[in-house]
Amino acid sequence: MTTDDKRLSEVLDDFQRRGLYGFERTRLQPSLTASPAAIGRALNRLAAKGQVKRIRRDFHVILPVEFSAQGMIPYDWYLDDLMRSLGTPYYIGLLSAAALYGAAHQQVQQLQIVIPRQERPIERPGLSIRFFRKQNFEATPLRSHKGHGGMLPVSTPESTAIDLVRYSRQIGGPDAVLTILGELAETMQPDALLSAAHAEPESSSLQRLGWLLDRLEHPALADPLHASLARRPTLSRIRLDPAEGWQGSSRNRWKVVENANPQSDL
Repeated sequence: MTTDDKRLSEVLDDFQRRGLYGFERTRLQPSLTASPAAIGRALNRLAAKGQVKRIRRDFHVILPVEFSAQGMIPYDWYLDDLMRSLGTPYYIGLLSAAALYGAAHQQVQQLQIVIPRQERPIERPGLSIRFFRKQNFEATPLRSHKGHGGMLPVSTPESTAIDLVRYSRQIGGPDAVLTILGELAETMQPDALLSAAHAEPESSSLQRLGWLLDRLEHPALADPLHASLARRPTLSRIRLDPAEGWQGSSRNRWKVVENANPQSDL
């Protein structure tokens, strides 16, 4: 082991003692006398040994011995540091949020993060992070979820449901949304759904959500949502599946053209 490698390993050991598992390369500089190029070479050598892993640009994670077989640590060990390095607020959303509420009948293979800007996905062996841009990001109701490295922002069950409908095509279509919503609805509360709906400027997402809640026979959630929508300006006819044509009946209280027949996998 070279002197640079030994000193870098000592710094990374100190990071772990402090509960820090994700770091930008620039964070190493104050503790090391080596040049940036030498630090980069030392990181590459430790990466080849499976002790660190580069995630994005100059952001790395430490891989303790117990995770050497998996080749990756759980996202809650480093996510907040990663997002801080990207310089954007965020919340865990969509299928990843639903899974935290117990509404995932299959293991979620991709971490889904909602942010207020465009950002390229992160794909590494054993890791997939996808970013979803949301214009009214700041208005989304959130909860705090305890992770290994601290509290992480997560969309509430109710705002998760709205996001699932909004990004339906990106997460598997109406069938996938109906399946997850069937479980997620058990954790949703009418008052909280109304609060999330008031923060949602797009009536179309709420109309589709209401139609799906009727399909799932959840009147305690659907009826207050419908009453709230009735106070908005006249609703337009919309398609249940925006990717399909206009063929189908719209004789329902949501003015949703039933151009799809979603089925739950449960």
